Amino acid sequence: MSDELLKQIETKTSDLLKQVTETLAKRSEEKGQVSVSKMDENQLVHYNLSYSTAEKRISDHFTKYAFAKENGTGELEQDMARLFAGEAAHRLRSELASRKDEYGASDALLNDLFSPDMNKKIQELTSRDRYNKVGDAALTGSFGALATEDLKDIRDTYKKIAEQVVMPHAEHVHRNDDFVPDDILQSLLDNGAFGLSIPEEYGGYQDTFGNTGMMIVTEELSRAGLSIAGSLITRPEILSKAILKGGTPEQKTKWLGALATGEKMCAVAATEPDYGSDVAGFKVTADPVEGGWVLNGVKTWCTFAGYADSLMVLARTEKDPGLKHKGLSILIAEKPRDKGHKFDFAQPSGGKCTGSAIPTIGYRGMHSFEVNFDNYFVPAENLIGGEAGRGKGFYLQMEGFAGGRVQTAARANGVMQASLEAAVRYANDRKVFSKPIADYQLTKWKIARMAMIVQASRQYSYEVARLMDNHQGLMEASLVKFYASRIAEWVAREAMQIHGGMGYAEEYAVSRYFVDARVFSIFEGAEEVMALRVCARDLLAQALGQS
Repeated sequence: MSDELLKQIETKTSDLLKQVTETLAKRSEEKGQVSVSKMDENQLVHYNLSYSTAEKRISDHFTKYAFAKENGTGELEQDMARLFAGEAAHRLRSELASRKDEYGASDALLNDLFSPDMNKKIQELTSRDRYNKVGDAALTGSFGALATEDLKDIRDTYKKIAEQVVMPHAEHVHRNDDFVPDDILQSLLDNGAFGLSIPEEYGGYQDTFGNTGMMIVTEELSRAGLSIAGSLITRPEILSKAILKGGTPEQKTKWLGALATGEKMCAVAATEPDYGSDVAGFKVTADPVEGGWVLNGVKTWCTFAGYADSLMVLARTEKDPGLKHKGLSILIAEKPRDKGHKFDFAQPSGGKCTGSAIPTIGYRGMHSFEVNFDNYFVPAENLIGGEAGRGKGFYLQMEGFAGGRVQTAARANGVMQASLEAAVRYANDRKVFSKPIADYQLTKWKIARMAMIVQASRQYSYEVARLMDNHQGLMEASLVKFYASRIAEWVAREAMQIHGGMGYAEEYAVSRYFVDARVFSIFEGAEEVMALRVCARDLLAQALGQS
């Protein structure tokens, strides 16, 4: 099938998705703005609008990438792009047709997508022979070009670290819920991993490698061990971006260099026990005292809070309840490092900071804590932005979370790649009814689809990283986080299924990939919040011409 026919499908699906988005925007409009309450009358269609848009944008970019000769791609990527485009087009038309009136889908545009000619094109794109062809290539270890020759050295460096330093520890730490081994921390420190999101003027490497370099490092480390390596550089990225956006010159000088070298290790204390993404209800307070502030209240899901000596705390500094999220500020609370599952630190002034690790089914190693602050003193100089930063904490944190979201996509890509590789190894080795399961057509379909998804998600993640290098791509970061997080569960699940009973045993790492993949749709913004409060709302706002 020619590239031209792919473009025809791309155009038709784009027209229909644009029409539906505009219709939903008009239905949600109230006084010229998007009304969240009106959107909530039918959350399902807005959730699915976000997913369909994410998949559509990934498909369009994947096609562009696969057919661009300068990327070093070839027939394998092109067949992957055809499969992805065919699946995406079919899912879009089926979803919209099933709720045509709720979406306000045009009869003419929808019928055109179900025409005999379109049916034939989609059938050809997603033919059994094409799945078999891609599956056979993946089963021989051909997963597609990476198209990052300019960053090959950093990939090679961290692939070596991943395989020689991280992988030997991954299963032990997971099964015993141990802490991140010292040699992993030291390897990342020695190779500048903590400075990838920090400009060179502060001792980092962002200007050299950009966000794409950060994505590559995250992907390689997550492939080896998500919670003992792949997630280590997320926290300094979130804090450094908040400081770069709103910190004082003195704070930038003090903190960014220390974060880049690993002199300071940080954690993020945002979520509260009764409030996840609903930041307007946050109750942890920061009250002014002589020389600074005192923190009171409980934060939860503070990953790495034990070992971190600096906690990025989103707290309520303004007492007017009507301010909601505009009454929040960011303070950096300092404490000693601790590798255990519990910590208890008392300040000379009498303030206390205690933490207890929350048992989890996966994502073990860094430990996620519930942290309690009891009149815990934070000096005035640790209020990000100083007095000018009061009430701006939510916006500064969102600046950091945008980077964290695209990095989550890279983490998901790494776990998916590990799952794919494990599935390929087992499928080639395991025999059922006297032949390798790799020879069965259903296995080939699964492997082909896994390889196609990983490559499509990876390449769009790189594209979003490039957008972010140019101070763009905030919504795209949420879209790719939403997509990669959700689809990672399917990839890990199918890798586990290919292993059969052994996939359910801890003897094989694929069981770890499965429980680790589950966390992606929860942290850095739950997928429902991503879909409804970020992606869908922004898509509708754009359709109304608000941005």
